[in-house]
Amino acid sequence: MAGESLTGRHGEIPVRWYGDPDAGRPPLVWLHGGGFAHGDLDMPESHAVAGAVARSGRAVVAVGYRLVPYPVPVDDVADAFAAVRDRAPGGRVVLGGASAGACLAAAAALRMRDERRPGPDRLVLAYGTFHAALPAASRALWRRLAGRWWWRQMGGRDVARMNRAYVGAAVADPHALPGGHDLAGLPPALLLDADRDRLRASGERFARELADAAVPHEHHVVAGTPHGFLNRPAHPGFAAGVARIVRWLDGTDHSS
Repeated sequence: MAGESLTGRHGEIPVRWYGDPDAGRPPLVWLHGGGFAHGDLDMPESHAVAGAVARSGRAVVAVGYRLVPYPVPVDDVADAFAAVRDRAPGGRVVLGGASAGACLAAAAALRMRDERRPGPDRLVLAYGTFHAALPAASRALWRRLAGRWWWRQMGGRDVARMNRAYVGAAVADPHALPGGHDLAGLPPALLLDADRDRLRASGERFARELADAAVPHEHHVVAGTPHGFLNRPAHPGFAAGVARIVRWLDGTDHSS
């Protein structure tokens, strides 16, 4: 692991490199979660995930983006991605993140598409919340939230408060919250959702929106997991989630 700073429009952006930058595979730029207002490079969702993926033989760049308000986090993600892409062999870079980081990854990719700038080779989106309002849960999801799981959930009001803190009045901006907007032209994506997570409704809706836009994607629910399982290295879902990410990346390295 090596730390450095990349230059962005708002100043220096701390990043950490994991693995061999010359491994010959497209590196993964990785974004932690934290509700857009919390989180850093030391949290397991950043450090442990990046280290685990790097041990598969792929360089990972964890980005310490600035937090609220919008557009600063998306600016940092876009600027860090561009700097990594300039160094990457062939300019191929994967962009991904967990929870709020998944939303930022998708939002930055959408902005790059609209600005006609080179974007990510693929997207890895783990238990993201992508919509201005939390979509309704399916019957199948409600069944997974029954009993003791219900008391651990974020609801629609929680998501609304989080989004207001993040974007203020800009909730309709697709470059902030991409769910519900035109997703055509985004790169192939892997979506991982938590099994017992009310926020899974946003991931499921986003997967349907990708399908409607003819964006190649895979969507998987990691059995028995709560939201944030990639922030819990001791939870069985951590190893299962990382293994799914690695298999998908390895299987799609030569497909784009």
